[in-house]
Amino acid sequence: MTILQLKYVITVDEECSMRKAATKLYVSQPGLSSAIRELEKEIGFQIFQRVHNGVVATAAGAAFIAYARSAVEQYEKIETKYIHSKNHKPTFCVSMQHYSFAVNAFIEVVKEFDMDSYQFSIRETQTNEVINDLKTLKSEVGVIAVSDFNRQMLKRLFADYSLEFHPLFYCNTYVYLWKEHPLADREELSLEELQDYPCMVFDQGDNNSFYFREEALPTYDYRKTINTNERATSMELLIGLNGYAVGVGLLEDGLGRVDYKTIKLREEDILTLGYLVRKGMPLSEFGERFVSKLEKFKKI
Repeated sequence: MTILQLKYVITVDEECSMRKAATKLYVSQPGLSSAIRELEKEIGFQIFQRVHNGVVATAAGAAFIAYARSAVEQYEKIETKYIHSKNHKPTFCVSMQHYSFAVNAFIEVVKEFDMDSYQFSIRETQTNEVINDLKTLKSEVGVIAVSDFNRQMLKRLFADYSLEFHPLFYCNTYVYLWKEHPLADREELSLEELQDYPCMVFDQGDNNSFYFREEALPTYDYRKTINTNERATSMELLIGLNGYAVGVGLLEDGLGRVDYKTIKLREEDILTLGYLVRKGMPLSEFGERFVSKLEKFKKI
């Protein structure tokens, strides 16, 4: 099996035609067909089947092509970084849900490696994107919350993608309010008492399933919700609309501590905060330092 064969398979799948794929690849059709037959013989199953107007992937072939795309993408990234690029800048990328303690850990790493040039990335994004970034090697480390509700589903997903989840600490179920909120003087609140106010929920895009919600109590029937995709917007909405948020990392490490309050919620749904890495894949020195910063928060 070669990268070239994988590229051939991907192109045939895109064109749904051996003839069109051969033209696009600048190879002869017999040569292309022969290369794919050799690959099918090696892996032990048929990738494509003929139809009246071309070819389509078999069920096993479609699954194989998905892996082939991922492999080719990673190969092309290696080519770009180590072969085609003359200036090899150190790179490091982290993906996370919306947790400021992880942002602060990233800041410490950047300061610690104060180099003349680098290309670092931090992605505050949707739950499924965090997982996919680790799956496709876009990021070395992911920061994510797991609840009792989605634990088994995410555990299976992590196993399928060869990811390891390392728990750091538990997050009790709190509600986050602006300090001038009408209920901000309470020592404890219930969701029923908050129903007249809008709840801020981080948008999960096309994967807006309860299982991918990063907040606690994802299946609760909130009367008013507003979807956002960043912490700063959520914080502004908490003030402007007397909104609230449940069980998220908005106020970790002093962010907004003066203007916002954290109040214990009567309903319980403990979140486990932790980080994801690729199973069996060593971390770069940046990844190791970032993980060491996260481990400082470990209480489990």
